[in-house]
Order: sequence, then structure tokens, then C-alpha cells
Amino acid sequence: MKCKQFKKCGACRFQCDEYEHSIAYKQNYLNNLLSEFGRVNGIIPMEKPFNYRNKVQAAFYFDFKKKKTVSGVYQSNSKSITPIDYCALDNRQADEIILTVRKLADDFKLRAYDIRSKTGFLRHILVRKGFNTGEIMVVIVSATPVFPSKNNFVKALLEKHPEITTVVHNINQSNTNLALGEQSHTLYGKGYIEDTLCSCTFRISPASFYQINPVQTEILYNTAIDFAGLTGKEAVFDAYCGTGTIGIIASKSAKQVLGVELNENAVKDAVSNAKRNGAENIFFIEADATKLINDLAKEKEHFDVVFMDPPRAGASKEFLLSLLKLKPEKIVYISCNPETLARDLKTLNRKYRVEKIQGVDMFPFTRHLETVVLLRRYVKEEKK
Repeated sequence: MKCKQFKKCGACRFQCDEYEHSIAYKQNYLNNLLSEFGRVNGIIPMEKPFNYRNKVQAAFYFDFKKKKTVSGVYQSNSKSITPIDYCALDNRQADEIILTVRKLADDFKLRAYDIRSKTGFLRHILVRKGFNTGEIMVVIVSATPVFPSKNNFVKALLEKHPEITTVVHNINQSNTNLALGEQSHTLYGKGYIEDTLCSCTFRISPASFYQINPVQTEILYNTAIDFAGLTGKEAVFDAYCGTGTIGIIASKSAKQVLGVELNENAVKDAVSNAKRNGAENIFFIEADATKLINDLAKEKEHFDVVFMDPPRAGASKEFLLSLLKLKPEKIVYISCNPETLARDLKTLNRKYRVEKIQGVDMFPFTRHLETVVLLRRYVKEEKK
């Protein structure tokens, strides 16, 4: 299955190759970066590497020559939109819903927004589907708060797609290509969906972070939990905890979990998710992870395991040095960027040895790769 638009879109680097070739390329890439730290296990591939994206978004523009609304994705490093009807990586239902919204926009005379003239209504659409629950959320993003004929629009959308469980109107008045604005209104349903991951249930709101490939996410998180070797007696620290996903899953096998996250809304979601799953042994703090770890180290607080899942930029040098002061027995590093992972391991390697390295192909046919690394603190006495 090869996409005609992949050169313009730029997202699928390996769309012209067989899947096995892309895995071999990523394996060689990972080996070159990380083999100095230890043996790199074979990347875990995806059994069915198509239509795995449970989060699909598109931008709109009006084609004056064809006199109709067009949807697609922004080209790499560009403000131009590549028209796309179907993507080989997208959930098929999500693509169908986007096409319907595109047609309804013309039927209801809702002109697509033009970022240059700053005129028009319809900017983006976001569709999220719960892989295990089947719940579907549609987020319609506009440039203005007034949604003409919104009730009739939603009614027409639901008649075409009764599988949709909630519809949200999001307002984005910024002059950027960012998809979502800060203000949202629920037009139908609960305003969120739920999905299950590793036997835990999580609420997914329009702006919530939730991995786009739930099949491989279960493999990734189960690998991380397995690396931690939890027995029910451990004190666990979840840095970069986000909405609490990995920490809540780990709490089932740990004595106590402390999660830290700087984003206020993410912390609220994490608390809600913990209550939803009856996780009474996990606690969340809204704070800067580096400062909190330094404070905990000064107070000689002890943690057996630290989970860290930083953004693509990796962890800051300050964070890593504070982690060395905390002295957990094990660190489980979940990385979405092997290059910054290799950089950070050089700092952690001063006091920790790398025991396991496992790649997981979370985003087939793209250049992206997730990696889980287990580090254990050296038992030899430190020189005074």
C-alpha cells in the first residue's frame, strides 16, 4: 500500500519501502547510536502496520478553481496544505468522517479559514477513536466563536456517522498553524471519550496527550514495567507523568507512585484517571521535575524506580544531574528520540550501567522510533 502524496506530505519516509526494510534501517540507526552502552535488542515491529493512528487531524482550505473545500495536512516545514482524502496510516473511520465534514462545510456554506487574509470559519478537524472502546470524538476547530447552524450541522454529521459519541467545537483565533485553541464547547455527548490501555481506563479530552498507536503503546508500556521488575514493595517516581498513564499502570505492581508534571490541566486529568481506575497508591504534584527531585534528594527521600518519558528534546542536563543526586536503584528511560537518548545516557552512565535496550516501532513507515532503556545504579562504593 503506497501513498501517492508521501513525497509532498513528508511524514512517511519509508512509504516506498517494504515494512521489513524500514525496520532494518531503524535497527541499524539504533545500533549505531546506542551499542556503546550495551547490547541493543531487535526492534519489536507492528504485526499490522497500517491504519494504526487513532488520532487524525486535518487542515482546511478553499479551492477557488474547483469551488470546494479541501482537507489535508501541512507539508513539512511549510504553511502549504497537501490535499489528502485517505492516509494509509490513519484510522479509516476517521478519514471518512473528515471527508463528510468537508462536504458539509460546503453544504452549510462554512468557508475555510484563510490565514493570510484572516477570513473564513473552518480551520481544522481532529478525530480521536478509542481503540478498545470504539468511542469517537470529533473536534471542529473554527476561527470564530459563532458556529452558524451548528445544531443542524451536528445533526447532519450524526445522521451520516451515528458511531460518533461526542462532538466538540474548539475556537482557535491565533495566527498560527496550531490545531487547537484554548476554548472549547461540547455540542454533543460528554465532550471526551475513554479508552483502555494495559487494563486501565483513561479519559481522552480534545487536548489530552494519548499515544496515537494503542497496540504498540501496550507493548511499549509493558516492556517498561517489565524492565522495572516491580514486586509490590517499590517506591516509584514518575517524571514527566503527563496524564498519569505509565504511573497508573505501574501502581498496580508498586507500593507507592509519585508523579510530577508541570502542566496544570495534565495533572487534573491524571488525578481524574487515577480515581477512575481506583488507584489509591498514586499521587500527583504540579511542579518542575528538576526542582522537585533536588528537594527530594536534600530530604534524602528514597525511590527504587524512576520512570522518565521526556519530550523529543530529551531531558535537561539539570534534570539528569538532579536524578543522580536522588540515587534511585533503577531508571527506566522511555525515549521517542534515540539521538537525545544517546546524549542523556552519557550523563547517566557516570553512576548507572545500561542493562537493557529495547526499540519499539510505534510509528511504522515514519522515521520515528520509541526506545526503552533499563539503567541500574552501580553497587560499588562511590569515591569520597
